[in-house]
Amino acid sequence: MAKILVTGGLGFIGHNVVALLERQGHEVVVIDNMTTYGVVDRRELDSLMTERSRYIRTQKRYICDISSPDIPKIFLAVQPEIVIHLASFPRQKVVNSNPMIGSRAMSEGLLNLLEASAHNRVRKFVYVSSSMVYGNFVDKFKEGIDENHKCHPLGQYGIMKLAGEWLVEDYQRRYNMAYTIVRPSAVYGPRDVEDRVVSKFLLTAMRDGVIQVNGGNETLDFTHVDDAVDGIVSAAISPYTDNEIYNVTRGSARSLLEAAQLAIKIVGKGTIQINKPDNNFPSRGQLNISKAYNDFGFLPLTDIEQGFQEYHEWLKDSPQFNR
Repeated sequence: MAKILVTGGLGFIGHNVVALLERQGHEVVVIDNMTTYGVVDRRELDSLMTERSRYIRTQKRYICDISSPDIPKIFLAVQPEIVIHLASFPRQKVVNSNPMIGSRAMSEGLLNLLEASAHNRVRKFVYVSSSMVYGNFVDKFKEGIDENHKCHPLGQYGIMKLAGEWLVEDYQRRYNMAYTIVRPSAVYGPRDVEDRVVSKFLLTAMRDGVIQVNGGNETLDFTHVDDAVDGIVSAAISPYTDNEIYNVTRGSARSLLEAAQLAIKIVGKGTIQINKPDNNFPSRGQLNISKAYNDFGFLPLTDIEQGFQEYHEWLKDSPQFNR
């Protein structure tokens, strides 16, 4: 068992990562600044934070920004063996709204963590990147884009994520500190904020509203949070993932129109309006996950039919729907 520090450990993906690590018997320390990113309703976030906290046991929680000068002191006190870095501005829209603040977290904060990790001899640094680093891609062979596909990120979020990958790789070169980079895609599930694609689709249908689909033929590799978390944790603790990059997704793309139609079918009401694609976002699709399967046995289990249904059941009793 290892001592593992999780940044963003009270976030949507983060608290699930912490809970799984604890179930496996690891000692977990959390850093989180509990930010609204300037776009999330504070009441919604406070409610989600309260519920997320019920799923984790550790009392070693530092409410701190990762760019803070307190980070080296925390590392010195904790002496983690593995760092799983999830703290980040979570998506393109939020970074576009606050690019300077986004850069502080995604660049300055990352460097602060890497420096502290190198100087405290962290064994492995796990960087949670994004499928957005690929930019626009078309899968001609229907097998999914693998990790060797050239990255051409579109927008500041993807650019900063890719720059973060390069920084992590450079610290391995300079300090011989092992890394693992994982690239999730369109993660969804219970205890997420409302302002995300799947959350919006389901909640709009539940309110009998009009789901706005920006590009009906646009596709995403929708990934249930349980599968994403299983992949992140398995990659972090595996002895076979040092200095490697992995797609950690469902490995099965579905169109935005299909996702909206499924939301309406599950809920039983709502309508759809199809708009032009949003040019601020790249056209993405299916990712190939065979490398993750071969190296550490990653095998996602939840298709969107089951995942959307489970998320809907949670949303029915959630403050997000009932407020």
